[in-house]
Order: sequence, then structure tokens, then C-alpha cells
Amino acid sequence: MFDNTKPPTSEELANFCALIAEDRKAEEVVVIKLGEISSVSEIFVICSGTSAPHLGAISEWIQRKSREQFNIKPVAIDGAKESEWVVIDFGNVMVHIFSRESREKYNLENLWSDAEKIEKLLNEKRVQR
Repeated sequence: MFDNTKPPTSEELANFCALIAEDRKAEEVVVIKLGEISSVSEIFVICSGTSAPHLGAISEWIQRKSREQFNIKPVAIDGAKESEWVVIDFGNVMVHIFSRESREKYNLENLWSDAEKIEKLLNEKRVQR
């Protein structure tokens, strides 16, 4: 279980967001640690949704649960509910929620192929609904 008595580390927040995305049936969830190769963010969480409403549901669920669990809100959110690419910017962690087509088109995993992939904490308890 995640400790909500202290601010999460970047890796904890990224893993939490990945689990939240999976809880809302996001597909192909990947966590990439950019570290020193990017000044944009420390970690990317990348996932896909099946439709614009699905992208919106994933985004809203991540925002809600991160606020409930850690009392944090995103610095910025880019992309409308009808968009094919939504970005939730927590500063040190950025969550990219793509339609399948947009994910293939922009191919962030290939763009940041030098980055380290982080295995999600699969033994963590599922997010409470």
C-alpha cells in the first residue's frame, strides 16, 4: 500500500498513476524513467484508451485518486475530453493518455528509447473504488 503520510517519490507517484490507469482499463501501460536525458519531466507514464470518453475517464480517475491518496493536484492538464492525447503534468511525473492511433503516430516510447523502463509495483494492492 502507498504511504499517504508523506509526499510520494516520483517513482511512487508514477507507479500509483500506472495502477490507477490499469484500474480504469487503460491498455499497454508503460512507465519510463527519463532521469538526466530530459529536462521536461523525470518519469513518463504512457497508456492507451479505446475512445475519447475512455481517455477522459482514465484522466479523471488519475486526478481524483492522486488527490485522495496524496492530496496532490496536477500542475497542468492538456487535452480536452474529446482529444486523442491527454497529458496530466504532476511536474516530476507526466501521464500521457493516448488513443491507439495517436500513440502509434507520436511513438513516445521510441522517441525516448534511451530511457529506462520501470516495472510497475505489481504486488501493490489494487486501488480502492
